[in-house]
Amino acid sequence: MKRTYEEINTKIAKGQAVVITAEEAVDLVKEIGVGKAAQEVDVVTTGTFGAMCSSGAFINFGHSEPPIKMQKVWLNDIPAYTGLAAVDAYIGATEINDSKGMEYGGAHVIEELVAGRSVSLKATAYGTDCYLLKNIETSISLADVNQAYLFNPRNMYQNYAVATNSSDRTLYTYMGKLLPRNGNATYCSAGQLSPLLNDPNLRTIGLGTRIFLGGGIGYVSWEGTQFKTNVPTVNGVPSAAARALAVIGDLKQMDPEYVRGLYFHKYGTSLGLGIGVPIPILDEQVMKDASISDSQIFAPVLDYAVRSRSRKPVRTINYEELRSGTIDINGKEVRTSSLSSYRKARKIAATLKSWIEEGKFSLTRPVATFPAEQVQKTLEVRSIEEDRP
Repeated sequence: MKRTYEEINTKIAKGQAVVITAEEAVDLVKEIGVGKAAQEVDVVTTGTFGAMCSSGAFINFGHSEPPIKMQKVWLNDIPAYTGLAAVDAYIGATEINDSKGMEYGGAHVIEELVAGRSVSLKATAYGTDCYLLKNIETSISLADVNQAYLFNPRNMYQNYAVATNSSDRTLYTYMGKLLPRNGNATYCSAGQLSPLLNDPNLRTIGLGTRIFLGGGIGYVSWEGTQFKTNVPTVNGVPSAAARALAVIGDLKQMDPEYVRGLYFHKYGTSLGLGIGVPIPILDEQVMKDASISDSQIFAPVLDYAVRSRSRKPVRTINYEELRSGTIDINGKEVRTSSLSSYRKARKIAATLKSWIEEGKFSLTRPVATFPAEQVQKTLEVRSIEEDRP
């Protein structure tokens, strides 16, 4: 069985496309088999909502009168990067103001803008013959600026590790609060709903793929930073962090329900972001990949008390066990919790499904594919100064 993007889009335009979520695909394939499901289904929708630190927004403020060439910019006192042009800036999700603590950062500024609120803008400059002003202080909202768009270098990690802590003290990490002596374990993936786990070799996802991004429409813009393929697989799916995608989308289209500023205690800020990707069922293999279940997806359990990035897994475990609420680590029953909202992931997949069924969202054929093989490089450091307890 073969199907093309053009055939699927024609059915979408006519309101005839059969669309199901990845969660529904699991049950359908169990009931009728991969072959029959592939004949019946045109699109499978996926979704994820979680912390995506490698995110940020480009903003063009427009020119003042007289004009200014902004050298330094602060939005609600959070620094934004300005080495671009006179009134362009990029605010990163994890940027903070050192003098004001870690609780509020760039991600919160982005959330406030998406929610329709105004934020303060302060800028300084050295002054030139064509850009006269040296200081400016005002406020802006999304309605005031020319362009504002998310451009995120690394989102939608394809699987990730489960974190635990065997030491005698509490650790505060990007995986949340890790209690001593393996008091808990945290994970961050939507499992069977997660976009890149439902198309593990990115056969249908590439440059230009149209996606649900933060409640609006966005696009895959490049391979994500730290994109790699040299990881173990189980059931054809990476069993450790592997591929990631860079994405882009208009901030003015987005919904604050799916764009949230997060704070991790004693670690810093991140952006809670919702993303959904449609998977066109081009053949039986795509259908098989898009119907993978939590019981078939495995992740490594890593001890974050071990400081080395090359730490060995304590064990591997599937997402069905993780979602049960407890797992076994070295004979001890350990509570689990997710940093990814499965409820929101389910809602994103369902929303994207309705957009396609209503003809509001069509599929795009990628204009380029991403590497089939790629190794992640590490940074060589000549001198190290560590903050040790």
